Amino acid sequence: MVADVGRILIDRETIAKRVAQLGKELAHDLEHELGHSGGTPEQVVFVPILTGALVFTADLIRELNLKLSLRVVAVSSYPGTSVESKGAKLAGELPRDLAGKHVVLVDDILDSGQTLGLINELVQQQRPASVRICVLLKKPPEVRKREVHAHYVGFEIPSEFVVGYGLDYDGYYRNLPDIGVLKPEAIEAGSAGGKA
Repeated sequence: MVADVGRILIDRETIAKRVAQLGKELAHDLEHELGHSGGTPEQVVFVPILTGALVFTADLIRELNLKLSLRVVAVSSYPGTSVESKGAKLAGELPRDLAGKHVVLVDDILDSGQTLGLINELVQQQRPASVRICVLLKKPPEVRKREVHAHYVGFEIPSEFVVGYGLDYDGYYRNLPDIGVLKPEAIEAGSAGGKA
């Protein structure tokens, strides 16, 4: 598996440090929001977008000394061996109890913007008290098909297809602890029907 990675873009130590920083930023902002609005900690809801945000969310929420709940949502946008988003489609139910809550949408990557744009729109319809978007990775604006503002960004990366730390190619590589770029031959093998 590691042999399929051409180069490491972001190593595990760098990821861990940045995730800890993001957790502190989020905790500070949410505590301020709750204090300002007179809200209670029970109103903080993290909504990770599965499956890519699973690893990131697990590490992120452990950095917050704050009472919160999780409501996951599943979205399909990179089917099979595709390295380009094919548009976002809900693959499960969206949480329906977000009215009046302080919602944090968590995703692994802001790429085309279609996934986060769709989820943000649907969440906003429930009239939450606030919505924040937190992403581990953000690609350049020119790849965006839908404009989305991420309030918290771990890393800005070039427009390359990356795997590891929750990001996959054809369902594989999510368990790599670093974020890397696959070798072209690994992608070709996967696209040809073999497993990279």
